[in-house]
Amino acid sequence: MRDPLPPQLPMTWRPRRARFVAYGLAAVMVTGAIVLAILLPAQFKIPDRIGILVFFGLVAWVLHLLGRLRVVADERGITVVNALRTHRYEWAEVLDVTLAGADPWPRLDIADGSVVGAMGIQGSEKQRAAQAVAELRLLIKAKGEAPEDR
Repeated sequence: MRDPLPPQLPMTWRPRRARFVAYGLAAVMVTGAIVLAILLPAQFKIPDRIGILVFFGLVAWVLHLLGRLRVVADERGITVVNALRTHRYEWAEVLDVTLAGADPWPRLDIADGSVVGAMGIQGSEKQRAAQAVAELRLLIKAKGEAPEDR
């Protein structure tokens, strides 16, 4: 039996639910902050209104950090965009990808011995996560430095 072919590159994996919730809540927060700043009683001055806008703007920014999660594979390697950091690896640096049943996201095993979480593939999206990990594993096998002997 022939091994399945890896997906065409470039390939991007993003969580559906997390992105929808993050950007939906951010929109509600910003809209609510604007309405609140406009409708506050006169006893609240301009600095109070600006403070409300800044606070909810920061909350929306944190939600954006959660909404931008993704894993991108291209001809040169893998880019993992997590909430606070972006990691870039050449194909030869990535040894494997694993997703245990209870893990929130898969982990990339890196050649230097480190492990990096790939938050752009959410374990809570069971079927999509399993498919994404299988596709990524095929790409790692096809694009990695040394093919495995059988």
